[in-house]
Amino acid sequence: MNDVTTESQVRSLKEAVGRYGIWSGGLRSEDAQGRGERAEAAAELEQLGFGAAWLGGSGTAENAAPLLAATERLIVGTSIQSIWTQDAFASAAGFAELETAHLGRFVLGLGVSHAKIADQYRRPYASMVAYLDELDAKGVPAGRRMLAALGPKMLELSRDRAAGALPYLVTPEHTAQAREILGEVPLLAPEFKVVLESDPDRARTLARGVLAFYLSLPNYTNSFLRLGFAESDFADGGSDRLVDAMFAWGDEDRIRARVEAFHAAGADHVALQVVTGQTPESLPLEEWRRLAGILL
Repeated sequence: MNDVTTESQVRSLKEAVGRYGIWSGGLRSEDAQGRGERAEAAAELEQLGFGAAWLGGSGTAENAAPLLAATERLIVGTSIQSIWTQDAFASAAGFAELETAHLGRFVLGLGVSHAKIADQYRRPYASMVAYLDELDAKGVPAGRRMLAALGPKMLELSRDRAAGALPYLVTPEHTAQAREILGEVPLLAPEFKVVLESDPDRARTLARGVLAFYLSLPNYTNSFLRLGFAESDFADGGSDRLVDAMFAWGDEDRIRARVEAFHAAGADHVALQVVTGQTPESLPLEEWRRLAGILL
């Protein structure tokens, strides 16, 4: 990242998102009633002191619009929008509309998804490069887009062609490795899952209910292997060792320490996903309030 304008945009974005944000599939809604509820939730997240709201799943600028309209400072980003579900022309148009209405507050988070999910999946790295080329041509600034990145090549692309990286389902060890690749300036904002439960059996059961799906996706299992886990850690919904590495659970002090370990490893911002056992479309307002009390 050697463009002065991009570097300035990234530094401003770092300051705006702060240390903590909320990652939630429930913040992405398609119907009018749902949009209203999610706008109210976004306003409360801003009031609680979170700097960003990340739309889980393949959210779009359209999903972000009501959240931005309901808030004054909150950064809203997609985490992530699949490059296979919306072409670069539509992404650029959505970005431009939000940039006009809410200057500097929308982040276009992009990812290549997974072969198991995306029918069009092919040559993921080359396809992302081509997508970024199209965004460049349509005027979407590098300093306002981020990439889902796990491996070294996509992290390097996050450094060179975006504001930074949004790694998902990672550990502080991964964060330290990512920071080394990214360098000082790019925004590093890993997602991290939190279970507000002190009972080990209950916490791990809730965690495995989420983790099981990701264990079917090679992008994640390969990432786990690079971090030193073994194939045996993937059996039966994930070993205790894997679950305890990928989820924070326990009392307030333990949860706080687990989150802060990401900052100590080099994260600028941590996107926190609260796991409750409810459907992904739910809005765990009470849990967000509790988390704010622990961290903010």
